[in-house]
Amino acid sequence: MSRPLQRGVSGGVRVPESGHDLWDSQSKDKTEKEDLDKRGYSDHSPLALRFPLKLLFGNNSDSKYGNGMAENGFASDPFSVGSPRSRLKLMLLSLKFSLVFIVVLALTGSFWWTLSISSSSRGHIYHGYRRLQEKLVADLLDIGEFSRGPLRLKESEFCSQEFENFVPCYNISENVESGVSDGNEFDRQCSREPRQNCLVLPPVNYKTPFRWPTGKDVIWIANVKITAQEVLSSGSLTKRQVMMMLDEEQISFRSASHMFDGVEDYSHQIAEMIGLRNESSFIQAGVRTILDIGCGYGSFGAHLFDSQLLTMCIANYEPSGSQVQLSLERGLPAMIASFTSKQLPFPSLSFDMLHCARCGIDWDQKDGIFLIEVDRLLKPGGYFVWTSPLTNARNKENQRKWKFMQDFTLNLCWEMLSQQDETVVWKKTSKKSCYASRKSRSGPSLCGRGIDVESPYYRELQDCIGGIQNSRWVPIEKRERWPSRANLNNNELAIYGLQPDELMEDSDSWRTAVQNYWSLLSPLIFSDHPKRPGDEDPSPPYNMFRNVLDMNAHLGGFNSALLQARKSVWVMNVVPISGPNYLPMIQDRGFVGVLHDWCEAFPTYPRTYDLVHAAGLLSLETEQHRCTMLDLFIEIDRILRPEGWVIIRDTLPLIESVRVLTAQLKWDARVIEIESDSDQRLLICQKPFFKRQAS
Repeated sequence: MSRPLQRGVSGGVRVPESGHDLWDSQSKDKTEKEDLDKRGYSDHSPLALRFPLKLLFGNNSDSKYGNGMAENGFASDPFSVGSPRSRLKLMLLSLKFSLVFIVVLALTGSFWWTLSISSSSRGHIYHGYRRLQEKLVADLLDIGEFSRGPLRLKESEFCSQEFENFVPCYNISENVESGVSDGNEFDRQCSREPRQNCLVLPPVNYKTPFRWPTGKDVIWIANVKITAQEVLSSGSLTKRQVMMMLDEEQISFRSASHMFDGVEDYSHQIAEMIGLRNESSFIQAGVRTILDIGCGYGSFGAHLFDSQLLTMCIANYEPSGSQVQLSLERGLPAMIASFTSKQLPFPSLSFDMLHCARCGIDWDQKDGIFLIEVDRLLKPGGYFVWTSPLTNARNKENQRKWKFMQDFTLNLCWEMLSQQDETVVWKKTSKKSCYASRKSRSGPSLCGRGIDVESPYYRELQDCIGGIQNSRWVPIEKRERWPSRANLNNNELAIYGLQPDELMEDSDSWRTAVQNYWSLLSPLIFSDHPKRPGDEDPSPPYNMFRNVLDMNAHLGGFNSALLQARKSVWVMNVVPISGPNYLPMIQDRGFVGVLHDWCEAFPTYPRTYDLVHAAGLLSLETEQHRCTMLDLFIEIDRILRPEGWVIIRDTLPLIESVRVLTAQLKWDARVIEIESDSDQRLLICQKPFFKRQAS
């Protein structure tokens, strides 16, 4: 590992190793200064040059060399040849001229040596010097801007105990007080509340989660906000299908229990209804990504994980007994989201299957607009699985609701494949011609091009069918099967304006990056967590990392490289709304991700990710100055688990500025040089485990 880079006024100057370097540097400094004086500093703003450089170098008008020339100058000591002491003065003058001649000779030699350098080399040196100068200017300005953040942090310090499970933007009581109802009280409202500039501490009895895959079946009850009564009285089907055994401090999801066979039989039943032999054949039918609405405690997705299926759990914000919090604690993909009034932050045609087992949504409400949102999210040929007692309704009201589902899905061009017990499976059409063949004025209309966009960041729900005019309209049965799906073909890449060599180059660079990450992290992890005698735990990330958050996913290359390296992780690929939107491509590659504004809180509970990765995010966000660096890193601290890790990859000035904040956050930070000829640096940080004292 390279030695951490130190930064400061004195530490930023490189001492030349030879006299040639020194003379060349002096000559070039003088040349550049003259050039800049002639041009009137046209390449830099007055603030960029005058303030930082004056701060760094001071005022040179009273140089000691200038004063020395005034004191020892030849004009101040004239001589007369005819004087008695003229001979002595002549000898001294000759000696002085000899010294001047030697200096001139040395300068001439240095000048001719400089001229011997090729023009390309001189240009390279000049460019390097100018780049170093520009970095220094930007660096000083960044320090001035970000140094105000830690001062604010010192004032707030740690949050009170009531915030240990705090999720910003979700304040149900405040929504109710403002008159919001009909399920909209669960909506995400980020503009109403001020930011909490304090660090969220874990509960008193918080413990490091079990290592994967043990953590999939056993979690610490103190790590989540749930009571024994809430566990035992849960009415959700997917919750009841798993025997949740309370053993004082642990919640166990026992795979050996006969109750767990209910989940296995249930998924097997769905596969048969689609026409498959079992759930392991989902991949062959084109199913890879599943959106589980109201997932209970994630047991459906946990079971399908062994079949290489990636299931994203979404559920409303819950102050206690949260489905999302428990799923993430088990190491399963999950996020807070609601169907109530806004579109989910996923692009159209994102998932191969949507699943709802007694998820609590009244699909007949608001003229079927929730079903239209399901249709928007489903890929052509995708499946909607619904389990509800309404399918066997006996009273008139429930029968009416069931009849509405049957009629409305038909108008959406869905085909009902099968119905068994309380479960129904529909298949979305793969043929666009179906919409034109519908009866006149039956069902929702088709969206226009202006409405069907790929960036639905919590927009209002639309009452029209989207995705029809989208170039990504490709039936799932015609897509490559997983894992080949991760490497898009030429036609699919052309949709995003990419060439095959661009994706290949991106994949190769991230493969190398992941290898470097783990070669750097492994000794750090095991220095803090040494193996016990006889302990045969596998190497990282199997023992420490499971939930990974990529804050600036770009093409999904980091996710792809982790899977190719056989890391048993899942990645939440976040595409910032301030940058290019490659989230549709990430979803098409068989990964999961979400659009997000990093000036707002991420929709998850505290302590839910083991590793946070950000490549180029700081450069992207600081260009627009919509929020402070402090806000961003307090949010990272909130969602990162104690003893979790952060990898930041960005330019040297930004990395060094972040170190000011990480010191205030009490993170253990190490700066690592990536390549000697690159201005990119890595900042690897570990969040400390601060324990709250029991009252």
